[in-house]
Amino acid sequence: MANLTHLDNQGHAHMVDVSEKDITTRVARAQAYVEMLPETLALITDGKHKKGDVLAVARIAGIQAAKKCSDLIPLCHPLMLSKVNVELTPEVELNRVRIDTLCKLNGRTGVEMEALCAASTAALTLYDMCKAVDRGMTITGLRVMEKQGGKSGHWVVDTTPEGAQ
Repeated sequence: MANLTHLDNQGHAHMVDVSEKDITTRVARAQAYVEMLPETLALITDGKHKKGDVLAVARIAGIQAAKKCSDLIPLCHPLMLSKVNVELTPEVELNRVRIDTLCKLNGRTGVEMEALCAASTAALTLYDMCKAVDRGMTITGLRVMEKQGGKSGHWVVDTTPEGAQ
């Protein structure tokens, strides 16, 4: 296992110096789910929620969160993102909304935290807009799905079900 990069030799937290790293195209994808009652999902998909287009508001909130990640997460570098994409897909058969995010830039550090901030904030916004009709919603599955660029190269989450080969 690699060492924690945000701790110095004395164990003190510090921002990592990335000034000597090569500038490469960095991409990260993240995902989250918001599980809810079928009636709540129907309000969203049928466009009958009294607060308006829940998915559009959550999408914009996710994009804003990616842009503000360094203000929210200590020691994150402020980044000049070149692309942020937030997709919210109702999965009616599973009573949930799947949130997929993508962040991209040309730079010296990765964008995993920005993709995670986008996914989590979109999920929180969806919860906030729907909590009056469904307080039992659950946010699950927040994780990085893929990262590209930099010295560590390309990584994709293993989605093979346990026990399958």
